Amino acid sequence: MLERVNSGLRRIPAWLLYVVLPLPAVWFLYLGLTGGLGAEPIKALEHKLGEFALQLLIAGLAVTPLRRHLGLNLIRFRRAIGLMAFLYVFLHLLTWLVLDVQVLSQIWADILKRPYITVGMAGFVLLVPLALTSNNFSVRKLGPRWRKLHKLTYGAVLLGAVHYVMLVKGFQLEPLIYLGVILGLLALRIEPKKLRRRFARQSAA
Repeated sequence: MLERVNSGLRRIPAWLLYVVLPLPAVWFLYLGLTGGLGAEPIKALEHKLGEFALQLLIAGLAVTPLRRHLGLNLIRFRRAIGLMAFLYVFLHLLTWLVLDVQVLSQIWADILKRPYITVGMAGFVLLVPLALTSNNFSVRKLGPRWRKLHKLTYGAVLLGAVHYVMLVKGFQLEPLIYLGVILGLLALRIEPKKLRRRFARQSAA
């Protein structure tokens, strides 16, 4: 059964994600322009773009555990998922900059004084080099360093979840669920054998 699923997935071109995944952004914008996002459409648009970005980041983070523990192979889609996640993070940030704050001095003040914005910006900064090097040329040029660089994904996703938790007012379960899922996926990426070898080397030293 799983082999049939993987075989079917191999027939789906990865470029299709670059066509399909931007569509929710178009829909969110349409809702905002037509009054479908409520009394505060800019805030709602920011939220929807940011939440979808986090969902895509989680999807990208889940690729390796799904293959390792369930045998579901989505590795060929990971680059597209990652780049589309960056697109949504960028649109989320752009909405805040251009439509919400607008004043440059206020932008810097918010980044420096509001911890949840500081955390969110830190996550975005970590994603920039990942997006710039998500191409075959960078993989060849950087060699083994490419994998090390792209481990920044873990920090970026975690910062995105913390940003969401800090952003909401009062106790809300949804951001905590996102954070819990991310922590679970990060834990699943730990390979016990490698961990034991590392502890053994440290003990020997």
